[in-house]
Amino acid sequence: MNILIDNKSGAPIYDQIYSQIKSQIISGVLKEDEMLPSIRGLAKDLRISFITTKRAYEELEKDGFLYTLPGKGCYVAPKNVELLREENLKKIESYMDEIVRLAASCNLSKEDIIEMIHFSLEEQG
Repeated sequence: MNILIDNKSGAPIYDQIYSQIKSQIISGVLKEDEMLPSIRGLAKDLRISFITTKRAYEELEKDGFLYTLPGKGCYVAPKNVELLREENLKKIESYMDEIVRLAASCNLSKEDIIEMIHFSLEEQG
């Protein structure tokens, strides 16, 4: 598992850890039932407070990405198809917002945007 902390990003450290682990789970870099580093071990490796790491792990568990076995550690949860679908829907909405913003800056009509989407879909096969 590879976590990089950017002190200049402005994002809280626990959120950077959360986002990077979540991304590695969704992309398949971290596999289902794979054991994660201990909270204290990761904190030591990153040279941060274990409380920060604990918060990231707790958020990941709350959101269904991890599960904990008392005395054994934290593991990657089985992929929840609905959870992944929801994550992808959020990404699509974000891209759609960007498309609408860019289209407005080019004075494209709704019909122009729809035509572009249809064209892209046809090219996908």
